Amino acid sequence: MSEATDPINVIYKLKKSMQSQMDALVQTLANGGVDSMEEYKYILGKIHAVDATNQELSNLLEPKEPKPDDPNNVTRIRR
Repeated sequence: MSEATDPINVIYKLKKSMQSQMDALVQTLANGGVDSMEEYKYILGKIHAVDATNQELSNLLEPKEPKPDDPNNVTRIRR
């Protein structure tokens, strides 16, 4: 599998693109680049969608819970 089609590499490229999009949207709001409340709500919705998608991709790349069959998944109890 080439580097361009490696799923992990694709996810990282997608996350980078989404971050650029997020930065541009936030900059638009910060600079007062909206003309109406409808446009403000639309941009805010886009920011929310990009952020939620970015969080899901991050969760796929770095799972928070250990796998049940992981040999390092041991709970130590002190006495």
